[in-house]
Amino acid sequence: MEKKQVVVIGGGTGTHTVLQGLKQYQKQLDLSAVVTMADSGGSTGRLRDEFGYLPVGDVRMALVALASDIDEHDELVRQLFLYRFEKGNGLSGHNFGNLLLVALTDILGGEEAAIRTAARMLQVEGTVLPVTTTKVNLVATYDDGVVLTSEHDIDEPSPDRAAHRIVGLTVTPQATITEAAESAILDADLIILGPGDLYTSILANCVVEGVADAICHSTACVVYVSNLMTKLGQTSGLGVSEHVAELSSYIGRTPDTVLVNSAPLPSELLARYAADGEFPVALNCESDTYRIIPADLLATEIIQTNSGDVLKRSLIRHDPRKLARQLIDLL
Repeated sequence: MEKKQVVVIGGGTGTHTVLQGLKQYQKQLDLSAVVTMADSGGSTGRLRDEFGYLPVGDVRMALVALASDIDEHDELVRQLFLYRFEKGNGLSGHNFGNLLLVALTDILGGEEAAIRTAARMLQVEGTVLPVTTTKVNLVATYDDGVVLTSEHDIDEPSPDRAAHRIVGLTVTPQATITEAAESAILDADLIILGPGDLYTSILANCVVEGVADAICHSTACVVYVSNLMTKLGQTSGLGVSEHVAELSSYIGRTPDTVLVNSAPLPSELLARYAADGEFPVALNCESDTYRIIPADLLATEIIQTNSGDVLKRSLIRHDPRKLARQLIDLL
């Protein structure tokens, strides 16, 4: 049977989750991940500033999600790529996989060669593609006219930004989609957007020139996986309907299908989110233009955070296997 071509567009934990689940179906699928190159926070941001290379964090997460996990050796290599230093002058907060990708870039003379080599080391089944090879910064314009030029500042905004909406998103300098990423999208049978921060993970790809055109010209089924929680300073007060509308305005078409979690969220974690001004994304839409599929997509395991990690991480997440089963059904 000919494999179906599946492309996941995004970055970070959300893309990692989708790929991790779909990896179990690789006899049926040819998987590609198109990941943002706008990341500027944490270990990735420090390495980007110091070496001037493309950001490596989202690439690393996608590679690890697709890595072989057949035996103990495979698992050890995966753990190495995920290992984060908790101490050490200059090392604390850095991720080993990020450092290795930077070293490979130095040795091999380019980021794309480094990604291919890391994929062989991890015995990755699938392809991880940077959306662009231009070194870009994300630019957000707010409803009060304020402009921020930094993915990290948009992702973890100052308190004065929490009350304002993002009304425009671009990258600087102007960047163009890579040929490999464009071909993957055009040839896809299924394109998956999300889950992930709407502006800094998903739309950070879509504002690169050529991405929206490729999605619009693809004959693939386009599915959006709705986030579980709102994001302070990005999607405060937005329900599923508003998420879909914003996504559609950037990609130039409405998703064919929207997956929404229907399982109740743990009250003790909701209280922690509420203290930060973040709440469940409400299923507030009925549509004749796209199919809405409510399903139990919730992960039940407790999320462990690393003390060396300076970035804020989500505590309520999708379950990779539950999500993958719903996505496979769309094929």
